[in-house]
Amino acid sequence: MAYRWETPASVWLEDAQGAQDKLGKGGGQNTGQFSLAATEGLGRIDWGTQQRARLADVAHLLGASLPTACEHAPIYPEGFAFCPECGSPLERLAGRRERLPDWWGPFADQALPRHVPHGLPVTSLALGDSLEERAAAPEIGRPDTSMPTPPNAHCVFAAASYGFPEQRLLALAPGRGALQYWDPLAGSWQVLVPEEGAADLSFNISDYGWLPELEPRRGEVALLPTARGLCRLWINPVSETWRTETILAGSMVAAPGSMRRHVACLVRGEAGQVKLCTLLPDLTLAREDDCGALPQSGWSRPIGYDGRLHWLHDAGQLLWRPGEAPRWLPWPDTWLPRLDFGGPTLSRDGRMWLIGHDGQSYAFLELGVDNPQRERIDGARLGFANLLFRRGHPVVDEPWSGEHVEDQQEDDALVLPLLRSFNNNRSQPSGLVLRFHKYTGRAEEALASRVIVRTTVEWIGRRNVILDDIARLARPLECVPFVYANRLWLHHPDWNRIRGWDLEALT
Repeated sequence: MAYRWETPASVWLEDAQGAQDKLGKGGGQNTGQFSLAATEGLGRIDWGTQQRARLADVAHLLGASLPTACEHAPIYPEGFAFCPECGSPLERLAGRRERLPDWWGPFADQALPRHVPHGLPVTSLALGDSLEERAAAPEIGRPDTSMPTPPNAHCVFAAASYGFPEQRLLALAPGRGALQYWDPLAGSWQVLVPEEGAADLSFNISDYGWLPELEPRRGEVALLPTARGLCRLWINPVSETWRTETILAGSMVAAPGSMRRHVACLVRGEAGQVKLCTLLPDLTLAREDDCGALPQSGWSRPIGYDGRLHWLHDAGQLLWRPGEAPRWLPWPDTWLPRLDFGGPTLSRDGRMWLIGHDGQSYAFLELGVDNPQRERIDGARLGFANLLFRRGHPVVDEPWSGEHVEDQQEDDALVLPLLRSFNNNRSQPSGLVLRFHKYTGRAEEALASRVIVRTTVEWIGRRNVILDDIARLARPLECVPFVYANRLWLHHPDWNRIRGWDLEALT
């Protein structure tokens, strides 16, 4: 019979031989192996061979103890300060807690001020304060570190504690519904498996987006769209499993959005129409509104601005404000949006605009009004949220203003913004961009099928810094930046390694 150890959060079992020795009933050598039987919030624990290979990571997540000078056991229950067999001191991890900023993708940054549109690639982390300490252009830098690409490479990333003492990285591949967990101590990716009854996590009919839990319980991750509807995701890194809890049943056609603590979901109705379901802060259903025969796929992530959510589509825009019925506004005339160019941007008077093409020229269209104003421009502009570029030059005034030319040689370049870092201390926006060198073709071709011979990864800010040089880049829109473990990372499904650059402590 195994000896049972109970801690405030867990139950551990010591192997039978070790238990007999401690009680003075055995004459053999004490093996002293401890296994986790149960722990708060994680459900069923499967303590198998695979988990024993990850004991260091498990100990850090649970706050258990690790040996420092003996080999009587590879792991000890929480609170153990000395090995019960030989008295050697142990490394106590209980009570230690990392304080690193969460990362849910820039579109889910809840710390942005209200006058910045939420849902765009904009982060509140002051990345430039660290990156701009590097040598300025034209010197070309290199990544400081790297990590292997997840087995399912087309993915989105989240770095948070999920109720544990330390931050961990998740990579979710929405196309296959594969959830992957990075074990930083073992230096490897673990593909988590679903528990019985879990919903399918695949969601690829529209842009992906989730709603993070701001005060998570142990193992609690986020609210996300699935094949069954809106679900809450839980992970068990010890057993390497995940489970879901259905919040709203139905077939979702777009990523969920949040405004004033209300959650809004676009769901396919029984008659084939689209309906908008509104959830109260306690996630109970408040109301359902019939939106009519709207598209069943191809929606953008919702963008929150001025107290309202905007879902954008090639056919039009759906607007919703808490307490009101949703409004569908089709695009006027022959104007078609260019959603791949980045996303909405702001004019100086606070209105939101989206770039498109009317068959003759590019033009910015005012969003959210019945009779929108239109501003024609003489060429494509790539970017979002005031981080705009025409060819290789920034646009620093109104979105339709002329570009600011500092170097005529950049006329033969094309800049694609990936991430804006919002900072109140800066008069002009700064962020992470890709610069395509010696490219004179159309912007649409560069973003779709063209292989770019030479691309540099750059930080644009008070100082322009070249972080890396990339040869033969294809499908640049699949580049995914994220922040984890005080590093800025850049991932592309074609690469074997994820590039990383050290940041100063972000607390």
